[in-house]
Amino acid sequence: MLKVLSLSVILILSGLFSSSAQDIPTVDYAAREVKSVWFGKEGWRLSYPVIQINTPEQITLNFDLLDSDAGSLSYTFIHCDRDWNRSDIFTSDYLEGMEENRIYDYTPSFNTLVSYSHYTLSIPNEDINFKISGNYIIVIYDSSEPGTPLLTRRFLVHEKSTATSVVFRRPMKPGTVDTHQQPEITVGTGKLPVTDLYRQVTLTILQNQNGRWDRARYNLLPDFVSTAKIEFNALSDKTLMPGGNEFRYFDIKTIRQTRQNVRAIEYLQGRYHVYLIPSADREFRQYFLDDDLNGQYWIAMEESKEPGTDADYVYVYFTLPVQREAQGGSVYVAGAFNGWSYGPDNMMTYNPGRGCYEATILLKQGWYNYEFAFIPDRSRLPEGAFFEGSHYQTENDYLILTYFRNPQQRYDRLTDAVVVNSRGLL
Repeated sequence: MLKVLSLSVILILSGLFSSSAQDIPTVDYAAREVKSVWFGKEGWRLSYPVIQINTPEQITLNFDLLDSDAGSLSYTFIHCDRDWNRSDIFTSDYLEGMEENRIYDYTPSFNTLVSYSHYTLSIPNEDINFKISGNYIIVIYDSSEPGTPLLTRRFLVHEKSTATSVVFRRPMKPGTVDTHQQPEITVGTGKLPVTDLYRQVTLTILQNQNGRWDRARYNLLPDFVSTAKIEFNALSDKTLMPGGNEFRYFDIKTIRQTRQNVRAIEYLQGRYHVYLIPSADREFRQYFLDDDLNGQYWIAMEESKEPGTDADYVYVYFTLPVQREAQGGSVYVAGAFNGWSYGPDNMMTYNPGRGCYEATILLKQGWYNYEFAFIPDRSRLPEGAFFEGSHYQTENDYLILTYFRNPQQRYDRLTDAVVVNSRGLL
């Protein structure tokens, strides 16, 4: 019966996981009632969902289910290749334990205007463990509706069987010197049974990861190979990435008074409404150093030590003043808080009477990073520096992933995953 349920989930999600590399952003999904999703290492709030296999490391998934009667949910896993297509292996090849398990750690919200249930799951755990490295997707669903996922999220299990070193350099390509960043990467292949360094070992590079796959550079082949070593150098543009800008931010840890970048707070019709100070178009402005969370957010509440269940949801009003409506696309408020997704819940509308874009989003109390993203028509990815600008000085995290495919195996191994920071730019 469990295998039938797991198969149902996989079949219903086959449209998500059979997409090409260009469609990678479709892999992550959250139903509208699922909010405040966070996935990272326990005790390290700004970490990434990455663990090393055969170690005590765990990652924890937290999320809320709005307006629901608390009940256990089920979860399963899917192993993927380096391009996030389902691997051609059996579940028993990559999982140790049952294919389907339950989330029993859930708690209803306490004394909040918006009711929700808060769920917590740490993996691996006593019910499940991972046999091999690679790209994984966790699928959360109601046991009574196994064919309808509530939440899917990627995470990474690596081996640390290769060694990665990174140096950041100013780009050499004309037109990118002031706007882009470029990591120069060397990978030592160690004892891997590599027979073709130009084809078997590839890189994926993410900037400010934690769900930011919309700007990933993936399946990169090396520029140079030598004995047990491959290099991605600054002479090519394979690792060239827009620097972007420091993220906009606001503080709603309390609703009793205004904090950073909050103009006013009102209580109307049984809900709190938070009005942010209007944010200017920064596309052509000079770079300004400002510490941020690299696009992430932090659920917190000044009046409680249990924000998971005590923090309330409030309506947050975003305003972007511009002289005229942008043509040929749509504008969104984006960040890790919504999984870098672009849909009706975070789409902005242009108000010609006020000369600005506006959006209202329901968010849990905390400290947030965000940006304004312009998505051209017939595209699902944001366009460069529109509204935000791009600067080589911007502080960014980079997640460097190394994959190896052994012709004798049917899956891609994730041999290393390292986080580096652009502050080392030379």
